[in-house]
Amino acid sequence: MRAYSTDLRERIIRVVAEGRPMREAARRFGVSVSAVKRYVVRQQETGSLERKPIPGGPRKIRREQDAILLARLEAEPDATVREHCAWWAEHQGQEVSEATMWRALHRLGWTHKKNHWQPASVTKKRGPPGASRSPSSIQSSSSLSTKAAPTPP
Repeated sequence: MRAYSTDLRERIIRVVAEGRPMREAARRFGVSVSAVKRYVVRQQETGSLERKPIPGGPRKIRREQDAILLARLEAEPDATVREHCAWWAEHQGQEVSEATMWRALHRLGWTHKKNHWQPASVTKKRGPPGASRSPSSIQSSSSLSTKAAPTPP
């Protein structure tokens, strides 16, 4: 979902309040009709167009601590999530769940492959889905022949 400025939302509401159809307001401001409806309902229910606060509490592993976690990953790529949690509790004095640790690791761009952690860029495919492979990675047709090899005389 794209966030629009309060000023834009107010202008959209003003156009609808003047009697213009929601579709016209959406087209005029380059937003979806659903967004216009949401703004109208929010204005009617709350009297405000301010965005709702993001649910949930603050992060347990804060951005300032990312470097610590990254150093830990590089030092112990074979450690399990549970072991990372135990290390975090011991060295940072903060108990975190495995889910919290997973989120932090993925936020740093690391993934778990073949029993160790590695940056996700190492595991990414080289090209968009459905793209043809490079000619050097495709076997030549002569090596794919199903004919029997000729026998020497």
